[in-house]
Amino acid sequence: MRLYLINPRNSIVSVTNVKGNRWNQYRIWKPLGLLVVAGLTPPEWEITVIDENLGIPDYMAMPRPDLVGITAFTSQAERAYEVAGVFQGRGAPVVMGGIHATMCLEEASKWVDAVVTGEAESVWVQVLEDVRQGDLKRIYTGMNQEMDKVPVARHDLLSTGYHFGSIQTTRGCPLSCNFCSVSAFNGRRYRHRSIEKVITEFKRIREEYVLIVDDNLIGTRKDHIARAKEMFRAMIKADLRKKWICQVTINIADDEELLSLAAKAGCLGVFIGFESVTVEGLIEVHKKFNIQKNRDFKASVERIRGHGIMVAGSFIMGLDVDREGIGQQIADAANRYNVDILNLLFLTPFPGTRLWGKMESKGRIAANSFPEDWKYYTLTFPVAKYNHLSWAEMLSEMSTCYRDYYSPLRILRRVIDVFRRSPNPISALILIVASISYKRNHRTNFEKFQKFNLSMDAFQSKKGKI
Repeated sequence: MRLYLINPRNSIVSVTNVKGNRWNQYRIWKPLGLLVVAGLTPPEWEITVIDENLGIPDYMAMPRPDLVGITAFTSQAERAYEVAGVFQGRGAPVVMGGIHATMCLEEASKWVDAVVTGEAESVWVQVLEDVRQGDLKRIYTGMNQEMDKVPVARHDLLSTGYHFGSIQTTRGCPLSCNFCSVSAFNGRRYRHRSIEKVITEFKRIREEYVLIVDDNLIGTRKDHIARAKEMFRAMIKADLRKKWICQVTINIADDEELLSLAAKAGCLGVFIGFESVTVEGLIEVHKKFNIQKNRDFKASVERIRGHGIMVAGSFIMGLDVDREGIGQQIADAANRYNVDILNLLFLTPFPGTRLWGKMESKGRIAANSFPEDWKYYTLTFPVAKYNHLSWAEMLSEMSTCYRDYYSPLRILRRVIDVFRRSPNPISALILIVASISYKRNHRTNFEKFQKFNLSMDAFQSKKGKI
């Protein structure tokens, strides 16, 4: 039996264009979900994993498969349906899973033969058995399971083409940000794999540098933190010789022992969602966690950086409280906090989130010709009606922010500072690559937006109260 597992690309996202921009090899990750599914697949299946970010093969020249499995984020949905059509035209059944198919079940069902909703581990073996019996169902409902039932991913199936490997140690997020679909897809209960399995999988990753894809590696409670410390100690003891980056909440700065252990275990950098520069903005997105304890963000960032760990700060533009000048305000905040890398995103309503429900009910979903417009749901294109800013103004504000924050002089100062704190040349290299890549990809996305099928001029009327 022959199985193809496919991660479709998004043709307008320049960050995935490895051939067009060699720096992007540092910013693409293995489709870990497909490698986990491959780990659940019985040995009688011959598995081929295809990541279109590395190039699109000639599907018509490939042997006809017995089953095609496709995963997709919302921004990949249109391409996912195109790929499905190619194989359906050859008589091969296609099953689609992932967050978009889960949140847009009715839509996805129109384009594929079967849909797996939720976490696939609980139903994947049944899907394969039904295919073998010629009895593929239309819908398979995956359930959230304990993480120890998640197998070690088949990293051997995509052994080349990536600078970073990837691994997952936890699922679920106890926070409830209104723009995030993690809690809707994986639940709010914080689940974690056994540390023994984490160490085993780390050892199977060939890459020296690894992305830990957990939505929040350290969690928010005392028992979550204790588990993170235990895992870091095990990683140190195993002498994995890996360098890694991860996503965490700002509370990592509150525990010096946690920071010390993370650094000794190989942590190069952390990605932290600051989201908004104002208290009103944080309340709007339901990220009150960031304003607990009257936190001093600059002091928190400095404590993290004091352990040789870089900080990438993420902010969102387009909140209802945001007005003209927000781009400069975000640049000023990022500079004031001394974050090493700035990631600025447009407020984007994704299906399944409370933000989507709010904006849809008020007719504020502007890019709404689906599935064609899903490709713009990348967080780097404006897609909704914003309260005080037109689309053109949003793009101008982002340009202002990046022009200030990523000026050549500021980049140079950060590189010198990072190298002084941590004389590991890879840290400085990551900072340089990220800075160049963010600037270049914003410029490319801006140019692509000019060609958007809905012109900017048509949306000038979107400015103002909704």
